[in-house]
Amino acid sequence: MVPAPFPFDTVLIANRGEIAVRIIGSLRKLGLRAAIVYHDVDAAAPAVALADVAIRISGKSPVSAYLDGGQIIEAARTVGAGALHPGYGFLSENASFARAVTAAGIAFIGPTPEVIELMGDKIRARSFVERNGFPVAPSAIEESDPSTFLARARSIGAPLLVKPSAGGGGKGMRIVRDLDLLEDAVAEARSEGQRYFADGRLYVERYVERPRHIEVQVLGDAFGSVVHLLERECSVQRRFQKIIEETPSPALSMPMRQKICETAAGIARAAGYRNAGTVEFIFGGGEFYFLEMNTRLQVEHPVTEMITGVDLVAEQIAVAANRPLSFRQSDISAQGHAIEARLYAESPERGFSPTSGKVLMLEYPHEQGVRVDGGIAQGQSITTAFDPMLAKVIVHAPTRDAAVAKAMRAVQNLVLLGCETNAGFLARVLGDHGFQSGEVHTGYLDENPSIALDPDDAADDVARLLAIAALVMRPVRDAADAVPALHADIGEWRN
Repeated sequence: MVPAPFPFDTVLIANRGEIAVRIIGSLRKLGLRAAIVYHDVDAAAPAVALADVAIRISGKSPVSAYLDGGQIIEAARTVGAGALHPGYGFLSENASFARAVTAAGIAFIGPTPEVIELMGDKIRARSFVERNGFPVAPSAIEESDPSTFLARARSIGAPLLVKPSAGGGGKGMRIVRDLDLLEDAVAEARSEGQRYFADGRLYVERYVERPRHIEVQVLGDAFGSVVHLLERECSVQRRFQKIIEETPSPALSMPMRQKICETAAGIARAAGYRNAGTVEFIFGGGEFYFLEMNTRLQVEHPVTEMITGVDLVAEQIAVAANRPLSFRQSDISAQGHAIEARLYAESPERGFSPTSGKVLMLEYPHEQGVRVDGGIAQGQSITTAFDPMLAKVIVHAPTRDAAVAKAMRAVQNLVLLGCETNAGFLARVLGDHGFQSGEVHTGYLDENPSIALDPDDAADDVARLLAIAALVMRPVRDAADAVPALHADIGEWRN
C-alpha cells in the first residue's frame, strides 16, 4: 500500500551541526524540502550549505539565537514550513515551544507538549512510572514534605544520588557516600539546579555502585501503536556525559533484554507516547530501575539504525504527518553489533577542557560498515560557543569483537588538523582491556584516569612530528638558510 502524500513539503530544522546534516539526509530521501535556521557563526557550516533554504537568526549569543522560539517559528512561517524538527538539545524538550509550534499550524516532530511536560519533570516522571507498576529506585522527594526531606533521604542509606527535578546532562547531580555530607550536597545541587534550569526542586535516590546505563529506543504513533527498537549500552561516560555507546549491551542476557525492553515500551504506552523517545535505566546486580525518559531523538540513535535498518528520523517525520508506524514489534530484529564514538573538541589530558581552532584538514575514515555523522567542514572555525561534539563515528560488524576493532581503526584513521580533539582518547578507551571485555560501568573512566592521558612515548612522537613540521615550513627554512648580516659584510674574505 502506497502511503498518502505528506501534508507538508518543507520541514524547518531548528538545530545545527551534525544532527542538522543528519535530518537533511532523511528529508532528501523522503522528497521533502529542507529549511534551516543559522547564526552567523554557522554561516559556513555544512548543514547551511546542504539545506534548500537557510534563514539567518540572531541573539545576544549564538546559543540564545537557537533558543529563541519566537524567531524560529517566524522563520518557519517565512519559508512556508509545514513541520519543524527540533533535533536534540536546544528547544527539543521544551513543552512551551512545542505548544507554540502547534498553535502556529506547524507540525512539531516530537511528542505532545503534555508528554514532554510529564517526562521532562523527573519527579513527576518517576511518580508516574511507579504508579504504573514499573521499577524505580528507593527515593525521597523533597516537595512531598520539605521539612522531613533530609531525614527521609538518610533513611534510605548511603550511597545516595542527589538530583535536580529539571534538566539533564549531569548538571546538579551529586553522589553522597557519607551521610554527614548530605546537607551540603543538597545545597549545592539546589543551587546548580536553580542556576541551570531555574528550578531548585530536588529528589534523592539510592545510588547503585558501579551501575551500567542501559537505554531503550521507543517509537509510538497517533494510533496507539508503541514499539521498542532494542537497547543501547551507554555506560562509558565522563561527568555523566556519554562518550561511547553500543548495541546490543554485552551485559544483558536474552531474558533480561526482553524484560527491560518490554518495560520501556510499557512505560511509553502508559504515557500515550507518540514519536521517538528513549527510556533510560540504571542496571546493576541483576536489577534495573527507571532513570528518566528523553522525549526526543538521542545523539546515539545511529547505532540502533545500524542494527535494525530503521531510519528513525524518517519514522519521526512520518508519525508527525499522522501516518502509522511502518512496522510491528515482530518485524524488529538485531543484526550484528554497532558502536558509536563521539568526537569532541576537547583535551582529555587537560581535564577534558574545550578546545578551538580553524579546521585546516578534515578527512573521515572510509571502510565498509563505517558511518560518520559530522557537522563541520574544512576551513570552518570551531569555537567554544556550543557543545564540543564535532562528529560521531559509528561502525557496524557481525560481532562485538569485530565492531571494536573496526571502531579503533576508524578513530585512528580520522584526520582533523587545526583543533585538538579526543580521537586519541577514544582509541585508548576502545583498546582498553576493560572495555574490550565488556566490564564497564558509569564510573569506569573515573576509576581508570590513566586512559585519559597520552602515553609518554606518544608525547615524544608528537614533539618530533611538530619539530619536523616546523623545519619544513618556508619561513623557518629561510631563517635557517639566511646568512647573518655580520658574516655577509665580510664578503669574499677568507682566512
